[in-house]
Amino acid sequence: ETALLPCPGGFSGVFTAPEKPELVWYSFRFTRPDGSCVYLGRNGLGEQTSRQPWQLTVYESRPTPEWFGRGVTYQIFPDRFCRDAIPDPKGLLGQRTVHDNWDDPPRLGPDPLTGRWNSDFFGGSLRGICRKLDYLQSLSVTTLYLNPIFYAASSHRYDTADYRMIDPMLGTQADLTRLCEEAAKRGMRVLLDGVFNHTGDDSLYFNRYGRYDSVGAYQSPDSPYAGWFTFERFPDKYKCWWGVDTLPEVNKDNEDYRRFILAEDGVARRWMRAGTAGWRLDVADELPMRFLRDLRTAVRTQDAQAALLGEVWEDASNKVSYGAQRCYCLGDTLDSVMNYPLREAAIGFITGTLDAYAFCRRVESLRENYPLPFFYSLMNLMGSHDRARLLNVLAGEAWEQADPLERGGCRLSDAQRALAIRRLAEMWKLYAALPGMPSVYYGDEAGMEGAADPFCRFPYPWGREDAQVMTITREALALRASRPILRRGALQLHPIDRDTVRIRRFAYAGCDVFGEPLDDAEFEINVHAIHA
Repeated sequence: ETALLPCPGGFSGVFTAPEKPELVWYSFRFTRPDGSCVYLGRNGLGEQTSRQPWQLTVYESRPTPEWFGRGVTYQIFPDRFCRDAIPDPKGLLGQRTVHDNWDDPPRLGPDPLTGRWNSDFFGGSLRGICRKLDYLQSLSVTTLYLNPIFYAASSHRYDTADYRMIDPMLGTQADLTRLCEEAAKRGMRVLLDGVFNHTGDDSLYFNRYGRYDSVGAYQSPDSPYAGWFTFERFPDKYKCWWGVDTLPEVNKDNEDYRRFILAEDGVARRWMRAGTAGWRLDVADELPMRFLRDLRTAVRTQDAQAALLGEVWEDASNKVSYGAQRCYCLGDTLDSVMNYPLREAAIGFITGTLDAYAFCRRVESLRENYPLPFFYSLMNLMGSHDRARLLNVLAGEAWEQADPLERGGCRLSDAQRALAIRRLAEMWKLYAALPGMPSVYYGDEAGMEGAADPFCRFPYPWGREDAQVMTITREALALRASRPILRRGALQLHPIDRDTVRIRRFAYAGCDVFGEPLDDAEFEINVHAIHA
């Protein structure tokens, strides 16, 4: 407790921060003359049991990579972005089928012959991405985030079969290195998707179907990989990710698995030596904190400018996961996270279901809870491979909850699409002006439509881009790239009325979190909700 002393206009006190990084929760207690107490928290006055305390994040000041958070991220689902040639799937894992027609829709449901989901491929490749680097540079992109590229049975490749091998349909290690080198020439870096919480059941390590010469954990308790997995009843009942039996969960505290990922010759550092700049961590909130700390040490040992970006869908400063409160921004684990709270709030505000006051309060809550370098490095996504396409969501219907059997053939009406594009223009004004990395999910800039998985994963429509959407996106990203104040300046948010937010970016002495001078004038813009 800290005593408050009267001062002009209120009270003041001095708080001594703890010696180690941690969260501190506080509120104010006022004692009435009759001895009763009232408490002031972030939800106003109330009893101690009803008030919500403010949060103070006491973090260790460790430098965020200089390049991280300044530019624009472009997320690529590798199988669906660009192919160099139609690949031959013969002999490859997963009994794959390949669409000859790039413009086919993805298949909904399991393969009628094999029963496997996500076994249809379009043949996008690393060489295909390399061919489009000039295009990406024209969008002011500085970071490429690739969904998984390692050998796997499915087209999404979150069911890793071999962490040490790039999927042959995507290319080779030499192709990855060339992509990183060519990207670097254009001022871009490459982040890989690290899926370290689980593997595929059809993997070298689990080997459920006996496809590999080595003995997998499913085949024998004496397997060298047996300790990687947790069996409740061998071999058919085992711990898996969210009950999906094709994704057996890994025991991240197993020392052999930890060495496999974290050691000098381990997976994390191996692919950084190939030219990549760090990792986006799938389901980061399901990885033990010790694992995250040691992963950070490993990648920073390999490259002092390496970045770790986590998939955390909630406020990453106080996430409750598996019954424990975890803070990912104390300076010892992640450099930043995917900013899903902003996406939810922004869509709500732009579509008129969340007023400007509530929107500003949500953004300010993140700013209050996050260390400044963390806040300025957030991946501000609008769309992703896990969500319906942005235009569909901005059209105002529940595309992410639609029946899978009905959503595939659905298209926006002309009126819905026109409304969505008007809203998109306001959303881009918002994202261009806020701190953090604006992130484009491949094809959103081309005006792609689609409900949730798998229809948010159509192939990129090369040659059929929507010119209006492309112009809106390109101009917003060019503005962002041309104004340092938008990337690193101080922020002021002000709700003008229920449907209008004013964003002001400006400089003052010591405000720049990245240590570079800000010599351009301040920036101000109004963003409006657009009701149907």
